[in-house]
Amino acid sequence: MARLLADPLGRALGQPVVVDNRVGAGGNLAATLVARATDGHTLGLMINGNLTTARLLQPATAYDPFTDLAPVALLGSAPLLLCAGAAAPAGAAALLALGRQERGRWNYGSPGIGTLGHLGMELLQQRAGLSAVHVPYPGNPQVVAALLAGEVQLALLPPGLALPLVRSGRLRAVLATSAGRSALAHDLPGLREVGLDLPALEIWNAVAAPRGQPAAQVQRLAAELTRIVREPSVREAMAGQGWSVVGAGPEGLARRMAADAALMAPLIGRLPR
Repeated sequence: MARLLADPLGRALGQPVVVDNRVGAGGNLAATLVARATDGHTLGLMINGNLTTARLLQPATAYDPFTDLAPVALLGSAPLLLCAGAAAPAGAAALLALGRQERGRWNYGSPGIGTLGHLGMELLQQRAGLSAVHVPYPGNPQVVAALLAGEVQLALLPPGLALPLVRSGRLRAVLATSAGRSALAHDLPGLREVGLDLPALEIWNAVAAPRGQPAAQVQRLAAELTRIVREPSVREAMAGQGWSVVGAGPEGLARRMAADAALMAPLIGRLPR
């Protein structure tokens, strides 16, 4: 996503935009660098967890997303897809009914503790009456391999990863974690359609700046980024990566950060430490 935006943002600002990938701690190391930056030119493109649940999951995290970062723009979002092996029953009702019969005997995979694949499945289990055992993996590719091998029976996967396997018949998807139907997976029901009283459980990405960034600069960046993601070529490229365009500015991103943190905080408080 950063590389997709770098060139048009550079043209808009009249200066080069350099993408510097910094891995580690699920993106929290990079977020810490952004929070501590004082050069006036450092931005972070981050996922939900870095901007909502980082401190809730790990109080020792070196930055607080709500006090050390300035929201700039919410770029794209996507639901997760509830996936099972190809031999699983078709349709959400049948799969969830079988899952309730198999309480405690099924496993579900996630790309790690505290990810939306983990927290989202815990919320879904509460509402649907499931009791599958959590098995964390290093990343979603390993979760997919476990699903294909029958090591786990369920997983919440990003559309960009899951849909090619669903279309080829190797996996079965039964619902999307959007409130209604998602344009990214329009043939799958959303949560409310299958009777699950949950808000949308979406992955999203956004741009944040250090808290001290001048307000005028934040507003300029927000205006350019929200304009760029609405350009047809960028919108099409984002859809190809499995994202729907949101294009909200600082206020919209701040609201989404607060809402997601409020949703996840009670659940995180009950997780074993």
